[in-house]
Amino acid sequence: MPGHKASEDARRRQIIRAAYEIASRAGLAGLTVRRVAARAGLSTGLVLFHFTNKERLVVALLDRVLETTTVLHVTSAIAAIPSPLDRLLALLTQEMNRLSSEPRRLRLFFDFWAMGLTQPLIRRRMQAELDRYREALRPIAAEVLAAEPERFGGVTPDGLAAVAVSVIKGCAVQSMIDPANFDIDEFLAATNGLMGQLAPAVN
Repeated sequence: MPGHKASEDARRRQIIRAAYEIASRAGLAGLTVRRVAARAGLSTGLVLFHFTNKERLVVALLDRVLETTTVLHVTSAIAAIPSPLDRLLALLTQEMNRLSSEPRRLRLFFDFWAMGLTQPLIRRRMQAELDRYREALRPIAAEVLAAEPERFGGVTPDGLAAVAVSVIKGCAVQSMIDPANFDIDEFLAATNGLMGQLAPAVN
């Protein structure tokens, strides 16, 4: 019945929300079916009915974290910027602001990354999403290179997209390490100055 299906979906979301609240504070090591059930106000049996075991619950939680961390959203304001380079910079700034404002989600993301070193399923899922995130940046990277070939001599769209992801994720890591003193404008200025000095050394 449709109503029954809807209630099952709502219950699964309730359980995943509870798992997120626990894992984002205590880490994945602190995540147990019993704690999730208590947080959600449900029985452990009901949690296991929906997810069978802790491993499946962890994978469902990973999917939620990836959906809210590695999805690139180009706003209409950014899409309207005429210069491809300015559009890319605006997108980078948006993503750096977004990720640095969510330290708990970011810590959980890297907790999953560490888990993926020993668990192939987690590693494959994370790698696929990170590849998709980089691929989402590729079209605008290609537009930048077409508009300013002299500035980016010898750079491919894949290469520019990879650097863009590195800047975004690097900013996120720094904001997680020292959230009280991290400043995105300073990070961008320092990155711009450093990259300008590195280019002649590479050539």
